[in-house]
Amino acid sequence: MDKILVTGGLGFIGSHTVVELQNEGYEVVIVDDLSNSSIDVLDGITAITDKKPLFEKLDLKDKTGVERFFAKHQDIKGVIHFAASKAVGESVNEPLLYYENNLSTLIYILKELKKLPEASFIFSSSCTVYGQADELPITENAPVKQAESPYGNTKQIGEEIIGDTCKVTPTLKAITLRYFNPIGSHESAKIGELPIGVPQNLVPFITQTAIGLREQLSVFGDDYPTHDGTCIRDYIHVVDLAKAHVVALGRLLKNKNGSNYETFNLGTGKGSTVLEVVQSFERVSGKKLNYKIVGRREGDIISAYADTNKANNVLGWKTQLSLDEAMRSAWLWEQKVKSSK
Repeated sequence: MDKILVTGGLGFIGSHTVVELQNEGYEVVIVDDLSNSSIDVLDGITAITDKKPLFEKLDLKDKTGVERFFAKHQDIKGVIHFAASKAVGESVNEPLLYYENNLSTLIYILKELKKLPEASFIFSSSCTVYGQADELPITENAPVKQAESPYGNTKQIGEEIIGDTCKVTPTLKAITLRYFNPIGSHESAKIGELPIGVPQNLVPFITQTAIGLREQLSVFGDDYPTHDGTCIRDYIHVVDLAKAHVVALGRLLKNKNGSNYETFNLGTGKGSTVLEVVQSFERVSGKKLNYKIVGRREGDIISAYADTNKANNVLGWKTQLSLDEAMRSAWLWEQKVKSSK
C-alpha cells in the first residue's frame, strides 16, 4: 500500500488517524518532535494494530531536516499534516512562536511536495475560522471571520497558503478538514488525549476533575441565549474524526476529488451544551461531577455546530459514535492513565 507521512502523528488526533490508516493497510511514517506528545504513544498504536509505524523525531522548523527527510522517503504518496501548536491562550501570549511553528513548517512541507511527480495533502484546520457564524448550522460557504487569536489566524493563513500553492501546482491535490470539537479516545484505552499541564479543552478537564486531579470544573457562564444558558459546541468522537482523514486521503489518491483544493467540515451536525456534556459524563461514569458556574470567559462564542451535508454526500463520510460513547471512552482512558502512573 501507499506510504503516508503523518506529521504530529503521536498527538491526540494524529495517533488515532495512524491507527485507522494502518487498519486500512497503509504504510505509515510518523514525524513528531515530541514537544506536546509522548514516545509511549507509539507502543499504544502498535498494540492496537499489531504493526509498528516508522517513526522519526524531527522538528519541522528545521528546513534542512525536512529536505533530508523527503530525500530519504521519495516514495511518499500523501501527507496528513497535524503538527502544530494549538493552545489559544498561549498563542495570544506567544504569537511569533505560533506563526513560526504553524506556518514555516507547512511551507517547508509544501515545498518538498512540489518536487514530487504527484502528492496528496490533508490539512488539519478548525471551525475557529468561522468565529461566531451568522447562521447555524455552519456550512463550508460561511464567511471566514477575523481570527480571535494567533492560533486561529495560523489556520486561516495556512488554508490560504495551501489554496495559493494548489493553484500553481497541478501535481498537488489537497483537502482542508475543518474540525469542530474532537473528544473521546480509542475504545481499547491504549491511546487517548494527553494534555500537558492544565487541559485547554472541556472533556479532559471533566475527566481529570472526576478522577481527583482537579478540584473543580468551572463552567464559564450560564446566561448565554441557549436552552440551559451554557455554550453549545459540536463534539465529535476522535475515532470518527480519524476515519474521515482516511476517507479524504483515499479521495485524493483515487483522483475522486472535484478540484485540486477542497474543504470539508467535520462534525456531528448536532450541538451539545456544556451542561449536556457534563450530564453525559455523569450518566456513563456513574460519578457526580464537582462543577461550579462562573463568569463568562473572554473570546467564547455562543454556539457552533456543523452542517455535515457536504462531508456526508460528497466525501462519503458520517459520524457513527455518540456523545455518550465518546464520554465513556474518555473516562476509560483517564482511568488507564491514572493506573499506569
